[in-house]
Amino acid sequence: MNRKRYIRLICLAVSIVMINCSGCSLRPEQSYDRSGIAMDTTISLKATGKEAKQAVDEGFAKIAELDSLASTTNPNSDVSRINEAAGKEYVQVDPAIYEMIAYSQQYSAKSQGEWDISIGPITTLWGIGTDQQHVPSDSEIAAALSKVNYKNIRLRSSDHSVMLAQPGMSIDLGGIAKGYAVDEVRKIYEAHHIEKGLINMGASSMYAVGTNKKGKPWNIGIKHPRSEKEGEYLGIVSIKNQALSTSGDYERFFIENGNRYFHIFDPRTGRPADSGIMSDTIIIDGSVEHAGMLSDLLTTAVFVLGPEKGRDLINDMDGVECEVTGTNGTVYVTDGFKKQFSDLNPDFHISN
Repeated sequence: MNRKRYIRLICLAVSIVMINCSGCSLRPEQSYDRSGIAMDTTISLKATGKEAKQAVDEGFAKIAELDSLASTTNPNSDVSRINEAAGKEYVQVDPAIYEMIAYSQQYSAKSQGEWDISIGPITTLWGIGTDQQHVPSDSEIAAALSKVNYKNIRLRSSDHSVMLAQPGMSIDLGGIAKGYAVDEVRKIYEAHHIEKGLINMGASSMYAVGTNKKGKPWNIGIKHPRSEKEGEYLGIVSIKNQALSTSGDYERFFIENGNRYFHIFDPRTGRPADSGIMSDTIIIDGSVEHAGMLSDLLTTAVFVLGPEKGRDLINDMDGVECEVTGTNGTVYVTDGFKKQFSDLNPDFHISN
């Protein structure tokens, strides 16, 4: 890989802290870059156009607003208020939170529960990524799992109210909020006539607005799921007017007795998804409604389903493509993804 191409790569790894702000000021070519921390990740917004600075600054304000509404650690957030009132009463929430929950419930039904935002009790029990992370007992998992059921999320559209029907239930929007934020920032970019830019919500979700400043598609380096070396990737995918999301068992995990325990849970077992996947990447055409939110959601759903079932799910969806990295080093790709994918790391091989 030559040096010029390397510089253009955008690394998806959560572990790499992106601190480049490019001066956070409007350059003569009217491009503006800004980075910061929100939604438990490093985010980066880039835009080129006459109103680039306004678009990026408004984008950051919107992300901060959504973060305050969807956070599970903020006791005053809409999500925390819903969880606190579980089994008691309806809670009126911001339309954005209501839309995320309604959309999630719709896809929970489509996936027959393999995607479920009511996974909160399991997430809290394992505590992965916190000082309390541990392997729970079978009885603890069973008790928490009894409170996981998307069908017990009640929605009242007349006043955007939500109720969790069973005491002890809790929802977690961590698998969809970043994608929703991508869609909202994209709307802001459109309002400011931004035709070139990148909305990057860390490894979880991003959207390529048009091309980069050189008129080329955005080259995105997909993290090697077992390497921490800077510049070492699984491969490169080129995107233009597309949403992209990646999930991996390397993002938040701990190892105990030789076993890797990570934050992507199977709602059917209450344990980290044992599906034979290390990571997966979804790309969705910008013409697809809620492209950012859907890409975020689907990375988790595919991860739980496993390589072949996950690829089959994506093949049945218009405007959606995927790559799945199996724990055996096999990479499964849909036909559309393959056309945009290059530089596969020799540690892996494409499935026939």
